Amino acid sequence: MSNSNTTVWITGASSGIGAALAREWSARGASVILSGRDKVRLEEVASDCADSLILPFDVRDDAALAEATSQAIAWKGGVDIAVANAGISQRSQALKTDMQVYRDIIDIDLTAQIAFTQGLIAHMAERGSGNLLFISSIAGKVGVPMRTAYCAAKFGLAGYADALRAELSQKGVSVHVIYPGSIATDVSRNALTADGSKRGRSDKVIDEGIPPTDAAKAMIDAVGKGEREIIVAQGMEAGMGEMRRTPEALFDQVAGMVAKGYIEKMEAES
Repeated sequence: MSNSNTTVWITGASSGIGAALAREWSARGASVILSGRDKVRLEEVASDCADSLILPFDVRDDAALAEATSQAIAWKGGVDIAVANAGISQRSQALKTDMQVYRDIIDIDLTAQIAFTQGLIAHMAERGSGNLLFISSIAGKVGVPMRTAYCAAKFGLAGYADALRAELSQKGVSVHVIYPGSIATDVSRNALTADGSKRGRSDKVIDEGIPPTDAAKAMIDAVGKGEREIIVAQGMEAGMGEMRRTPEALFDQVAGMVAKGYIEKMEAES
C-alpha cells in the first residue's frame, strides 16, 4: 500500500512502536515527522527514512508543542496522519506507589497526547480530511495489575478518542485507537516504579512479544482499511482485547447522534 504524498507526524518516534511506524510509513512512500525528546535517537530513525523532519521536544512543554505544530503543518502544507504515541509504562503496586507517579504517567500518556491532538484537530477539520491515531494498550481495555496509573491513562486516552471520533465524524477526519499487546520494545525497562525511578529491566513476555516491525505493518494496514479499533496482540492478550472490543454498531450509533444535530442542540441549550 502506497502512502505517497502523505505526511505523518509521530510522537515518541525515537524508539519502539513509534520508530517502527516511521520506518514502515517511509518505506510506503510517506513523508514522516519525528518527535521525541532524544534528538540523537530521532536522527538515527531519520537516517532510515527517505523524507523526514525532526522536531524534538518534550510533549509536556506546551510552548514547544505549539511551535512544533506550526512547523509540522508548514513543512508540507499540512499533516495527514498524526500518531499520539509518546508514553511511559509502570510496574508497581498501587499500595506502594507515590502519587507523583500517577501524576507523571497521566500527564505524559494522557494529558500531553490530548494537547498534541487538540493542536491539530482544527487544521484537519478545516481541510476536511485527516487521520488521528492513538496508541492505547490492551491495558487500556483490561485493568492489569502493577499498572494502575498506566491503565488509567490508557483507558482515558481511548475515551477521549472515541468521543472525538463522534464529534469529527461529519468533518472528514478519521480516528483510530490502537491497542497493542506485548511488543518487543523497551517499554518495560523504561517503566516507572513505585518511587518514580526507572525499572531498568524487561519482562519475558515483552522480550518475546511481537517484533515492532510486524506490529507497525499490522497497524498501518488496519488504518488503511479504515478500522476504528485496532487490536495488535497475540495469545491471551489478543483474547482479552477481543472480549472487550467495542461493537462497530455502537460507534455508528454515537456518530449518528452527531449527524442528527446532537452537538448543535447541546450548544443551543447551554
